Amino acid sequence: MAPEMRRVDAVIHERLSSQVALIDQISTYIVSAGGKRIRPRLVLLFAQALGFDGPERYELAAIVEFIHTATLLHDDVVDESSLRRGRATSNALFGNAASVLVGDFLYSRAFQMMVSVNRMRVLDVLADATNVIAEGEVLQLINMHDADITVEDYLRVIRFKTAKLFEASARLGAVLGGAERALEDRCADYGRALGTAFQLVDDLLDYEGKSAELGKNVGDDLREGKPTLPLLLAMQRGTEDERQLVRHAIEHGEVERLAEIVALVQRTGALEATRDAAEAEADRARECLAALPESQARQALLELCVRAVHRSS
Repeated sequence: MAPEMRRVDAVIHERLSSQVALIDQISTYIVSAGGKRIRPRLVLLFAQALGFDGPERYELAAIVEFIHTATLLHDDVVDESSLRRGRATSNALFGNAASVLVGDFLYSRAFQMMVSVNRMRVLDVLADATNVIAEGEVLQLINMHDADITVEDYLRVIRFKTAKLFEASARLGAVLGGAERALEDRCADYGRALGTAFQLVDDLLDYEGKSAELGKNVGDDLREGKPTLPLLLAMQRGTEDERQLVRHAIEHGEVERLAEIVALVQRTGALEATRDAAEAEADRARECLAALPESQARQALLELCVRAVHRSS
């Protein structure tokens, strides 16, 4: 994928250009931080798996990365985060107002690029995705510091906020490849399942990983009052005193007793159960690939299912 990803990066840097210096500075800072670039890879791999090699694939891959980056800028402001990908967040460096406005710039630039591709189906997919992602961000905000949400409430946020862009990226590759709607839907199903698995692992790493590997502060989810699956399962499986410990931490964003809570989620098997849930989603994604012809791209998509679950950052 390296040569194709270099083409995507070239489009990203070209399209980031703005006459406003601060926009250039912040957007370049956040995009150059790197990241796994999984969403652009999904566009390219599904297009390749279905025999499409036109230049539009690089434009669409850059578009989904811009949308993703915009959501990161907004998320870091809402969550008051200070560290992402091992570096200071843009809001920590440039302030909340500038970060929000540059996120808006990236969204609007993405829509300019969508129009230039001149495919109504592309506009349809991405307009729907950005709307659902925004709903997911609001749902997560509503759920903050709520220790009584259900597992289904939690999964709904993941499907809206994270998995939707994975789904859209996979669907876009299928659209470029001229797939019939049934096959397009299978590709989208893969993206949704992979994105769900990816977020589940992200959430367990907040209690299992190390700050240096994660590129963010361990315990950030708890500090922000996010009731993620490891915490929900720990409350279900723990004693009454342990439930009250976790409930209080979620409701107050308390990290002073983080070590106790980490020990609890480990002792109750909540981390293993969360990884099992991620494995189940990865298995669903693999099943969707049976609809694709055998190819290097299909093999890479299978490999992504493994990497999404078995990672330390």
